[in-house]
Amino acid sequence: MTNLLLAGLGGFLGASGRYAMSLWLHHPADNPSFPAGTLLVNALGCLLIGGVLGWGESRELLTPGLRAFLVAGILGGFTTFSAFGFDTFHLFRQGQVGMAGLNVAAQVCCGLLAVWAGFVAGRAV
Repeated sequence: MTNLLLAGLGGFLGASGRYAMSLWLHHPADNPSFPAGTLLVNALGCLLIGGVLGWGESRELLTPGLRAFLVAGILGGFTTFSAFGFDTFHLFRQGQVGMAGLNVAAQVCCGLLAVWAGFVAGRAV
């Protein structure tokens, strides 16, 4: 139960950070032909999850509670793309190149199809 609360608190902080960053990036990165703000948030989330998990692994300091707070909570609330990035990296690192490629293709295709299906369903209501 404690880890769930830690993830929830971290999620609040991560989502708040994403919202604040999107407000900050909106004007400098305002280009209707390319979502640069989203790209920057996703890249930063991937950089942070790599750093946090690399730090935690090398020092064996990432307890389940700290992992719930930092990884699932803050970084998950900031961008779930960071989890996708780490999962794919982990598959590559384990030598599962085919599964990593499948993960990329499945995540992107399923995500786009789900956005399309939700958009169509939303317009039909």
